[in-house]
Amino acid sequence: METNKEVFATVHHLIERCKDGAKGYETAAEDVEDKDLKDLFRKYAVQRDSMITELQDQLHKMGKMDDESSSIEGTLHRAWIDLKSALTSKDRKRILEECERGEDYAVKAYQDALKHDLPGTLKQVVEQQYQDVKHAHDHIRTLRDTAREA
Repeated sequence: METNKEVFATVHHLIERCKDGAKGYETAAEDVEDKDLKDLFRKYAVQRDSMITELQDQLHKMGKMDDESSSIEGTLHRAWIDLKSALTSKDRKRILEECERGEDYAVKAYQDALKHDLPGTLKQVVEQQYQDVKHAHDHIRTLRDTAREA
């Protein structure tokens, strides 16, 4: 089993990715004009918030707390969504491309986390969340592909 320090670092990284995703989806929901995307992005923002709570609960059970900040990388990502949507007049395809890019980071973070030797319940939580993130990524990618064809 990995040291507690490595496990905590892994969980903190996942929490940061989820915080970034929640904020990114909130920003995208505000910026997009299409009602279907607005609703989907809100749903994914809520999903990420619940994933954060679940991961923080796992940390708490291990006697650790999470700080409430999100990563600098995520802040830059959200700024890029704002810039893209401003430059493209809220273009559906470009917003979906940017959301997919954010999901790429999340998928990779979960894949990396699953390479670690995580203790029991935490491993199950991370595996389930990975499936949820992967599903969201694939859904966004499908919507992006459809928007490209339109």
